[in-house]
Amino acid sequence: MTMKEKIRLKVVGLTYSQIQSGAYALILGQIDGPYRIPVVIGAPEAQSIAIELEGIIPPRPMTHDLFESFTHAFGIKLLQVYIYKFEDGIFYSELTFSDGDRQIVLDSRTSDAIAIAIRTKSPIYTTSEILTATGFVLDSDTATLRSDSDDNAINAEPKIENYAIEELEALLAKHIDNEEYEEAAKIQNIINKKSQKK
Repeated sequence: MTMKEKIRLKVVGLTYSQIQSGAYALILGQIDGPYRIPVVIGAPEAQSIAIELEGIIPPRPMTHDLFESFTHAFGIKLLQVYIYKFEDGIFYSELTFSDGDRQIVLDSRTSDAIAIAIRTKSPIYTTSEILTATGFVLDSDTATLRSDSDDNAINAEPKIENYAIEELEALLAKHIDNEEYEEAAKIQNIINKKSQKK
């Protein structure tokens, strides 16, 4: 691996940050590789990423949804997200856009860049240097960080697991109507698990 080689990443999941109270850790995983990178992000960005990962459609577009609609309306495509620097505990990212004739690179917070990338199905890259400096290797992928996070959330409200799917769907609709997307994502995850067991 060369220092400038781009390593492709994927979103593995979200979990509560063990470092910063009230924050979340977005886990990015190396595609075809063992490394995972934790990126500490705020609750609003975590909520935006979670509802997209869970396939929840909010009643009104969120900021990242609006940004995606804007780029589509003007024929602009996000070519890639590139996490190019890690300094003083902060990841620095840039977005590369194209309108077919020219390319423009814009600086972005990593959390916003990822939230947009998952909506536009755009690739996410970093350098091998950042990967080895900030990443860790999981011994086993049998229990993903997303499910660990959800189990922690479920343990705080143990009775919700016993709800029927119809009750959960009603509760999900209520949270979406109230724009409580973080709670909606948790409930959607429980519904998915129950549906798989049928």
